[in-house]
This record gives sequence, C-alpha cells and structure tokens, in this order.
Amino acid sequence: MSAPQHRTAGAGGDPGQPGQPGQPGDPGVIETDVPARLDRLPWSPWHWRILIGLGTVWILDGLEVTVVGNLAARLAEPGSGIAISTAQVTTVAAAIYVAGACCGALFFGWLTDRLGRKKLFMLTLAVYLLATGVTALSWTPWFFFVCRFFTGFGIGGEYAAINSAIDELIPARVRGRVDLIVNGSFWIGAALGAFASIALLNTSLFATDVGWRLAFGIGVVLGLVILLVRRHVPESPRWLFTHGKGEEAEAIVRDAEAIVERESGKPLPPVDEPPIAIRERGPIGFVTIARTLVSTYPRRTVLGLSLFIGQSFLYNSITFGYAAILTQFFDVPAGDTGYYFAVIAVGNFLGPVLLGHFFDSVGRKPMIAGSYIGSGVLLFGTAWLFQHGSLSAVGMTACWTAVLFFASAGASAAYLTVSEIFPLETRALCIAFFYAVGTAAGGISGPLLFNGLVSSGEVGDATLAFCIGAALMTLAGLVEALLGVRAERRSLESLAAPLSQVERAGAAPS
Repeated sequence: MSAPQHRTAGAGGDPGQPGQPGQPGDPGVIETDVPARLDRLPWSPWHWRILIGLGTVWILDGLEVTVVGNLAARLAEPGSGIAISTAQVTTVAAAIYVAGACCGALFFGWLTDRLGRKKLFMLTLAVYLLATGVTALSWTPWFFFVCRFFTGFGIGGEYAAINSAIDELIPARVRGRVDLIVNGSFWIGAALGAFASIALLNTSLFATDVGWRLAFGIGVVLGLVILLVRRHVPESPRWLFTHGKGEEAEAIVRDAEAIVERESGKPLPPVDEPPIAIRERGPIGFVTIARTLVSTYPRRTVLGLSLFIGQSFLYNSITFGYAAILTQFFDVPAGDTGYYFAVIAVGNFLGPVLLGHFFDSVGRKPMIAGSYIGSGVLLFGTAWLFQHGSLSAVGMTACWTAVLFFASAGASAAYLTVSEIFPLETRALCIAFFYAVGTAAGGISGPLLFNGLVSSGEVGDATLAFCIGAALMTLAGLVEALLGVRAERRSLESLAAPLSQVERAGAAPS
C-alpha cells in the first residue's frame, strides 16, 4: 500500500479560490492525495457494499411512482375508503409528489453540502419511510396529497445526497457505468410496483379499501432494510477534507485501502496523481453557488438544465400516465396495466445496464447525445404509428420499451453529468438545483399536460403529447452534442477544481 500524502496546517485563514497561490505550510491548508487514492482502488466487495447501501434507494422511487400510477383507478372506485378521482391521483397527486421532491432536493441538497453526505442520506430516508407509511392511513384527498408531498420531499433529498456520495467514493474509470446502473435501478422498483399492483388490485385477494394501503407498506419494508445497510457506509472523504477534517478523511481511506487489499489479495497499484492543496473554508453561500453556475460554468449550466428538462418531462409523463393510455385507448382493464408497465420497466433497466460501459469507453458526449436523440426519433415514430391506428396495446408497449431503452440511459446520465462537472463544495446543491428546476419545468408540467391531452380521449391530442416529449429529448441531445463535457475516466477534481483548492506558489494555474 502506498504511503499517504497528507499534511495540514493550523486552522483559520481566508477562504481560498482555485488558482490562488499557496503552500501546504500556510495556515488552514491541507495537502491530500485522497482523491487519487480513491480513484486507483480496484473494484471490490467494499464498493459493492456502498452501492447496495446507497444506490438501492432508486428502487423505492420507482416503486412509489409506479404503484400510485397503477392504483389510480382502484383509489377512485367506490368503497376504496377515500373519495378521490383518477384525475386527482394521476395529475394533482403526481404534481404534488414532484413538487415535494423539488423542495426536498433543494433543502436537503443545501444541508448535504454543509453537514455532510452521511448525515443527510440517513435523514432523507427516514423522512421517506415516515411519509410513505402514513400514506396508507389516508382517508381524504387532502391528507393523501400532504403525504405524497412529504414522500417526494424525502426522495428529492435522496437524489442530492446519494449521487454526490456515490460519485465521490467510486473510482473514476468506472464512474459512468456505475452511476447509470444505480440511477437505472429506479426501474427495478417500477417493475416490483407493477407486479405488486397486479396482486394488490385483485379483489379476490384484498378488499377494495385494503390492497392499495398495503402497497405503500412495501416501500416501508424495503426502506428499513436499506436503512440498516446504509449505517455502514462511510462519509465522503472528499467532503471531509474540504471541511477541515483531514484526519477523518485519511482514516476512512486508509481503512478502505486495507479492506480492498485484503479482499483482492493483491497489493494496491501506486498513486500516479500528485496531491492537491485545499484551504479550509466555511460553508458555501448561495451567492457563491450562483456565481459558480452563472459566471464560472454558464455552458455547463445550460447543458444540465437541457438534459434534466427533457428527461423529466418524458419520464414523469409516461410513469404517471401510461396506465391511463392503456385503459383510455386500448380498453385494457385497470387491474392488468401492471403487466404492460412491467415490460417497459425491464426495458428501461436494461438500457443503462447494457449501454453503461460505453459511457466510460466511447465517451460521455457521443453516448448521451445519441441516447437522447435516438429516443426522440423513436418516439416520433411511435407517435406516427399511433396516429394512424397501427398499434395495439402490445405494439404500443413494444414501441415505448424501445424508446425508453435509450432514454433511460440518457436520463441516468443527466444525474451523472451534473454531479461530475461542478466543484465538490457545490456538488449536492448543484444536483438538487438541476433536479428541482428541471423537474419543476418538465416533471410538473409533464403530467399535467400529458394527462390533460390523453384524458380527452382524442388520438390527435395523445399524439401531440408524444411529439412534445420527443422534441424535448431531441433538443436536449443536440445541446449535449454542442456543449457536452468529455468526463470519461477523469477525476472529479480535474473536471472542476474545488473552490477551496490552492496552487503552489510559482505553479501554473490549473
């Protein structure tokens, strides 16, 4: 195992900026090779434990939105125990859930950059568990809406805390495929939700007012298991050393090196990157973050917004509204929509799994642009076939599976992109910002517009909804082709220097 490079000077001093001259002996400056040591670790069971503890939360999100979408018709039936309409579930409740996720992402994202990754990914999961459990007790629409808001509030916080923690712990050479698979695991939850809804909607097994309540209990059970595993996931060493906790960061990396070396049975490769110097600084304010987004990285900001708005409109629309398409245009019974959605969910998960390694080998720009544009073109074709009456329920599902095979890889890469291309101190809040703004623009308007057009029962209106989603995905792909960042196999610090990084006196600015 290589000897660690870690020195720290006394506390205090003015906040440093990238490129500001300095020396490891200056007050408040830490010299560390923690990023390089983490990036050179071979893949091991240690990394798998991190992924299981953190990445599985997307299964919960997929479960949530799918269960609610497929239970909409049953909730609206007499005797369900709650006087609510299908439109209120698929439109109002969906928009409220997304609004809660946006608010939660911003609030918890801000706290994540201030208080650390681990504290927040424990807290956000607890919020989700409580809110989704209480949803099962709903007796009136307003209470159901409140519960959906706070369920989304917890899930939104998870997006910021988890994506930042995973990217800061996973080696750079595999960061792309790992991130895509983690974000794509949303569709494992979607498939579970689809199959669960089939059984829970069966009135011969569960009463009308019981099955939908049990559905929300599935998320609680899975969440409790994840919570137990997550306790053993370490804090991000990268976050620690930028907050003056260099010794803690060193201890975590040293333990990780010992575990990985023992599990692999081979000596670790040498560290081939020089250490970086970080000046301890206090919490980052919103003004600094805004300046970073608008002044320092304006092209990357446009890129992040484009990717998030496109995928958010498409995915929130189809997730919350596909059951309505099947029942409205193809006369599929409400209790059978889960079968079709399960097929779509499998296609969505296979996209990131089968295409993920190309994002690290072929590269981010061609793969992200290709997946967005490819899904948009396929969706235009689906809209044309639908408009001409050439599709059955099976044919429509096959077309959407093909569309979302590519769209899912692109959508997962949107989270990867905004996590990689902004400085460490702002990472969680940047993820939260793009998720919140993109989702507010596409995730709230998407279900409202999509379900509004589909519910008219007119083929032309539904075709228009498909074409809007296709156009947004295509445009986002063109923006990626123009402004995308070649981030494959590069360290996070080389993509965006930490705001607190200092340069040695006489060295060329990074």
